[in-house]
Parts: sequence; C-alpha cells; structure tokens
Amino acid sequence: MPWKDQPKTPRRPRLWPAVRWWLRTAFAFALVSGCVLLGANAGELSPPPPPSAPPPPSAEVGVDPETIPVAPDSPRASVSQYFDLCRAGDYAEAARYLDLPPRADGAQLAQRLKAVLDRHLWLDLEALSPHPLGNSQDNLGAGVEQLPAKIPTRTGPQPVRLVRRTTPEGVRWIFSRATVERVDEWYAQLEDRWLRDHLPPALLRPGPRELLWWQWLALPVVSLASWLIGMVLSYFIRAALRRLVARTDSTLDDVLLGGARGPLTFALALVGVEVALSWLGLYPPAEQFLDKVVRAGLFIAVFWFALRAIDAVSDRLLAAPATRDNPAARSLVPLMGRIAKVAILIIGVIAVLSELAYPVASLIAGLGIGGVALALAAQKTVENLFGSVSIGVDRALQVGDFVKVDALLGTVETIGLRSTRIRTLDRTLVTIPNGKLADLQIESYTARDRMRLSCVLSLVYETTPAQLRAVIEGCERALRAHPLIWPDDVVVRFIGIGPASFDVEIMAWFQTADFGEFRTIRQEILITFLEIIGAAGTRLAYPTRTVHVAPRGGERALLDATADGSSASGRREPRQAPSAAAPPSR
Repeated sequence: MPWKDQPKTPRRPRLWPAVRWWLRTAFAFALVSGCVLLGANAGELSPPPPPSAPPPPSAEVGVDPETIPVAPDSPRASVSQYFDLCRAGDYAEAARYLDLPPRADGAQLAQRLKAVLDRHLWLDLEALSPHPLGNSQDNLGAGVEQLPAKIPTRTGPQPVRLVRRTTPEGVRWIFSRATVERVDEWYAQLEDRWLRDHLPPALLRPGPRELLWWQWLALPVVSLASWLIGMVLSYFIRAALRRLVARTDSTLDDVLLGGARGPLTFALALVGVEVALSWLGLYPPAEQFLDKVVRAGLFIAVFWFALRAIDAVSDRLLAAPATRDNPAARSLVPLMGRIAKVAILIIGVIAVLSELAYPVASLIAGLGIGGVALALAAQKTVENLFGSVSIGVDRALQVGDFVKVDALLGTVETIGLRSTRIRTLDRTLVTIPNGKLADLQIESYTARDRMRLSCVLSLVYETTPAQLRAVIEGCERALRAHPLIWPDDVVVRFIGIGPASFDVEIMAWFQTADFGEFRTIRQEILITFLEIIGAAGTRLAYPTRTVHVAPRGGERALLDATADGSSASGRREPRQAPSAAAPPSR
C-alpha cells in the first residue's frame, strides 16, 4: 500500500524498525548480486547492472521468515501477546486486543475466542506478517489482516480478521468488530462447551503438551476405564481362541495363548483410550501427541508378546526329547533365547522412540560403533561362543562321553559357553576353549554301537596241522556261540609263520556299548581260547633263542676253544704260522 494512503497517525517512533529492515535487505541483496557477478565473470571487470528498486517493507516473497525482525506493532506480535495473556488467565487484559461492541463482556469474549481459535485453527504465528503495516498483497485493503484459516460453521467457513487501530497504549492490531460479534455463535458450536461453562477457570488453562488441566485429570480415569474394558474383551477373545487351539495336538499354541493375556489386554486398553480421546476435545498438538503415545504403546504390546513367545518356544525346545538328551543343547537354548530377547528389546526401544519423534539415527549409529568395539574387544569370547554353538549343533560330544581329543583321553564333565572340561584317566581336569575344540579331531568312544575284539594267538612250532585246525575251528565256534556276537563278520584265520610261532588272527565284534560289559566278555572269550588250545594238545609260544654248543669238557674247554679261535659251533679256525720278522711269542 502506498505510503501516502496511510492514515495519519503518530507512527514516527515505529517507523525506524521498518527502515532498518529495508536497509538490511537492500544491502544483503546487493552483496549477493555482487558475489554472483564476480563468480560468473571469473575475474573480468564489468560495470555492475543498475540497482533494482528495493521491495516494499510489506513484501515477504523470497525472504526467510525467521530472519525478519518482528515489529512490536505487527499482526504477529499482537496475536502473540493476546495468546500469552490468555494462557496466563488474564482475559481482561487480553480483551484489549478485541474491537468490543458497547457493553460487551470483554474477558468472556476473549476467553471464548481463544477456545474457538484453539479448537478450529490452532494458529501458527509464523504465518502472520511481522511488519507493522501487515501483508499488503492479500488484497484486503489497508489496515486489514486475515488469519490463514477459517472457522467452520453450519452456513460455511467464516474468516477471522484483524484491523490496525490506535489505542492509548499505541498502535496495535486487534480482532475486528465483525469477528468479535461472531464469537458467541462459534463458541456455541463447540463440543466441550458445557465443560468450559461449568469447570473452574484454573482447569481450563493449558498445561504441558497443550492439554488442558482438566484433560490431564481425565486421562487417568479414561485409562483405568479402558484397562477394565480391555480385560473383559481380552477374556472373551481368549476364551474363543482357546476353543480353536484345543483342537490341535500341539501345546505350543496353548502356551502362546496364555502368554498373550497381558499384551492383548494392554493393546485393547490402548484402543479404548484412542476411542475416548475424541470425547475429550483435544487441541491438534495434544491430539497428535497422544496419538503417538497410543501407537508407541501398541508397539510395546507387540514386542511384549514377542518376548513371551520367545520364552514359550525356549521352554518347548527344552522339553523336546532331542534337547533333553543333549546337554550342550540344553545350555545353548537359554543362551539363544536371551540373545533373541535382547535383540527384540533393542528393536522395540528404537521403534518406540522413533514413534515418539525422538532422533534415533544417532542412537543407531552409536550402537553400530559400539558393536564394532565390542567385536574387537571380545573377539576370543565371540569365537568361543560360536564354537559352543557349533559343538551343540554337530553334537560331536556330550557330557559323560568317553572321548579322545588329539592325544587327550578322558570323560567329558562339562560343556560351557566358553570352554569344555575333560576328566582324564589320571583324574586330572583339562579345560579346552570351545573355539579351539571345534577345530580339533574328536573321537567319541561312547558313540560306538559295538566293540571290537582283536588278538593274535601264537602257537609253538611243534603244533601239527591237525592241532592248528582244531584251534581255529574251536575258536570260531566259541565266538559264534556267544549271544552278543555280531555274526556278519567273525575272523579266525591262520595268517603266517612268525619268527618263533604259528600266528592265528582273531577279530570279532560284540553288540554292546558298555565298556565294562565288553571287558567281561573279552575275559571269558580269552579264557575259552586257552581251553581250546590246551584241548588241542598244543600250547602258546613265547619268544626264545636256541644256542647250539659243540660237546667239550665243560666250560673251561669252551673258553679255551674260543681263545684258540674256535667258533661257537665247535669248528676250529687254523692258526697262522708266525712270520720270520716277528719275535716268537712267550
């Protein structure tokens, strides 16, 4: 609007902020234009273009609203002061920002107008002009400003306007007479009008999160009622589902249904709170906040049920026959369950914080860095942990097994998350880290389904072929007659002539996994072999060496013969005659 058309009011003291803003805008525009021209010419000197006309003070196009100084006599400042007075409960002072008709109750109109604006508009002050003259581009004329939104009524939306007036306190923007005259009509259409007319003024003031104090007091009552309703609905829903799961053979669904009692009640209570919020008449910010809280609560209910499901599955796995017979699996299942619960808990916390509009990107980045540091610091621990997992999955050994690990022979006592302990035959206890144990060769004697008897019978050379056949046939007959023999492979064969004996190889398997029982069987079979050998008229050989000596007159004759060069077989070596150069021996 041209300056000459402005009403002649004493505004000289208020003109300097607008002039100062104009000078700052023109200087910034000239500086940016100069930088752009210098960059485009790349060092060439060229005359600058003629400066363009500066925008009027009311122009807001292309200017960041946060950098524009708010004039104290602007529409934004006036409405902001009106809202501050209403929030403080000083409605009589707030009525100074209303163009009141004669004999009107200013405090009541100010309070009702605030309630209408909060209900239908929830005005964003940044949308109002910060200039003393308002926005000259809205085509409303000089000294008139209109709020961005309108009040919905039965006859259609109606605008809310401000006018520029001179008051004893100075120039300010106030709500127009036409707007003030419609306040009672707008207020009569509010859903919570009865509560506003009968509650104390202190309870009608806004509290944290833009909830009125009476709404804060009503939330616990609504939550308690919703919880009771949720318990009743949860009971009937679970009763209906119980009939369905009773038809299945599995017991896992029964356990899951029992664990869903708390999460289901909590979720139904949140649904009841969401339904009741529409009756409280919340302002838009308060409604958005509580909607986020309800959605976050639903996330909590879901992750709560997930934790219950992990416990149910872990108990089911521990009760399974395969797990009961595997001590490593019994220790592995609770570990994996705890890891899964921690993962679910972390994901749930991040999801809830994200739903409540908290920045979780930095939290996730911190968890990533912490995970890397933990992996580097606990490398051996993680290696042993995965080693225990691989041992439990492969079932290479179990507690109580008699095993051979490399050169170590002993009984497995414990299989932990970090190491495995083996009791040796000397009753010493050896501890092996699981990460290293997973890479070693493990030989389990307990896993044998049958045990092998292997031996060689050495008979003397005097054994005749008939006696040898009798021994072979008797031994094979004794083995096959045993009730625990594995008849598919019984070996009793004459394998060769040794240095001092005839060798008979015996190899057979007995169907037992008890080493003590096998020792008894082996003892009986070996005694039977001795009886068979004796019954055949022969005997076992033992390593001997025979020395043949020629018959002479005793030990002195043997020594003399040896001294004369005689051999042990009695042959005498001829003497050599002494040479002429050598002296005769004495």
